[in-house]
Amino acid sequence: MSDPNGPAAGVPTCYRHPGRETYIKCQRCERPICPDCMRDAAVGFQCPDCVAQGAKTTRSGRAAYGGKRSENPQLTTLVLIGINVAVWLAATVSGGRESLLAWKLMLSPTGRCLGEDYATYYPGLDSAANCAAIPSATWVPGLADGAWWQAITHGFVHVDIWHIALNAVGLWVLGPAVEAAFGRLRFLAIYLLATLAAGATIFLLADPTGRTLGASGGVFGLMGALIVVSLKVHGDIRSVMTLLAVNLAFTFAFPGISWQGHLGGLLGGAAAAAILIFAPRGDRRGLWQWSGLAVLTVALLAVLVLRATALS
Repeated sequence: MSDPNGPAAGVPTCYRHPGRETYIKCQRCERPICPDCMRDAAVGFQCPDCVAQGAKTTRSGRAAYGGKRSENPQLTTLVLIGINVAVWLAATVSGGRESLLAWKLMLSPTGRCLGEDYATYYPGLDSAANCAAIPSATWVPGLADGAWWQAITHGFVHVDIWHIALNAVGLWVLGPAVEAAFGRLRFLAIYLLATLAAGATIFLLADPTGRTLGASGGVFGLMGALIVVSLKVHGDIRSVMTLLAVNLAFTFAFPGISWQGHLGGLLGGAAAAAILIFAPRGDRRGLWQWSGLAVLTVALLAVLVLRATALS
């Protein structure tokens, strides 16, 4: 029964029954709810509106965060693995570490003048015009020279079988869970933005004369996304944090592994997931989500442009 004198000043009241004091909030919308409005949920309680919205979402085949529910959450992951395997096979048959295809797809901050065997290069020849002076040499542009595709394609090229095997396992373990939570298109957006963020971080922080390749930036992005989801639903994050800790240990324990790419991918995937999860609910939620992802994309592209200008 409500207080006939009304609630005390500053005390929260039920959004459906303004005369009832309460300190309980809906787990989804965080509005105050009284005992009569509390509905049991997987975690805590929800208000009647959120329960109705959740039922509507389930009936319409929507995933938890607005995307269309995937009938087979493993399918997109298998396609991504297939693309990586196809590129690896193409690089292997065309020379492996000396593959011109691999050189063009991996992330090289600055261009290189390669020798005839593609295994050596001329460090003093730093432009296509200078490289053209050697008939047997081939100029391969870097990201700063206009090879913008490398910001994404570096995440789909491998030259060592152990490298692609590890990344394929990581994709297979993490990908279906992320797609189940977000739907196919949003899953792809998270993965590609994590890959782009990894490319931007490599471009910004790594050695300008180095080269980076591999899907691990995207894989770390999926870990970041699952961490954000787990924190949102107050779930157990020990398993994904253990996986992250093991991968970070390998990152810093062995030389030649791009910590810049792993860090950028992790942060990029977490940021993309946070945009999707915390976008305002309602009929315009999709617009908020895709607008937020567009802003993140523009910010990452701005980093690439500024760094390219500095290197040029």
